[in-house]
Amino acid sequence: MTAPVNDFRQRLQRREQLIGIFATLGSPALTEQLAGAGFDWILLDTEHSPNDVPELITQLQVLAAFDVAALVRPAWSDPVLIKRVLDAGAQSLLIPYIETAEAAADAVRATRYPPAGIRGVSSGSRAAGYGQRADYLRTADDQICVLVQIETRLGLDNLEAIAAVPGVDGVFIGPNDLAASMGHLGRATHPDVLAAVDDAFARLAALDVASGYLTADPDEARRVAAKGVHVMGVATDTSIVNTGAAAVRAGVRRP
Repeated sequence: MTAPVNDFRQRLQRREQLIGIFATLGSPALTEQLAGAGFDWILLDTEHSPNDVPELITQLQVLAAFDVAALVRPAWSDPVLIKRVLDAGAQSLLIPYIETAEAAADAVRATRYPPAGIRGVSSGSRAAGYGQRADYLRTADDQICVLVQIETRLGLDNLEAIAAVPGVDGVFIGPNDLAASMGHLGRATHPDVLAAVDDAFARLAALDVASGYLTADPDEARRVAAKGVHVMGVATDTSIVNTGAAAVRAGVRRP
């Protein structure tokens, strides 16, 4: 048995537009429910959520039963955290807070076995089929997808250099931290932030590099999706629950 083929990475290489959401609540049942909603991908977040490795594995098992790609965001670009996520079975990662080409290269190395990288070797992990995938160590690197997240002014300044790092499969623009970096904390749709975001997408398009974005604002999602962003995040589990609950409450009037 070899490493499973990463269909998400193949579709991204074809520059398909892939619509998805972030799962942040650490709930396997909710993740399972959302997996049947028809999204192309669901990202399991460990940066701003209570997801830890046991919850992550359970949700990866849930998603394996559906025609939806599983992405994972480690809590930080840390080789130990990345190693644990990969050993849990993740193949597509969104690495947060990348500001330089050197940081992007370090992130890629953390996802590769020696000599190409520094990923620790375990042939008994879940990713390796608990020892039943005899060729996993030889084939795993070819199925890893690395998206790096630019979230600061410095990251935008270094966008072209970051995008050119071998092993970077796409560049994801994080509007909330970018807004904070630009002095607009909590205002991700400030005109200055949107101008910087749009400029980043134009620069990535000129380089033919896959792009990514997340917003829970439906109007902003439609606006950005129309630009052809490839990894288009349109909601989080929390925003879906909040929107649905508010709609139900608004539709019921007290007598």
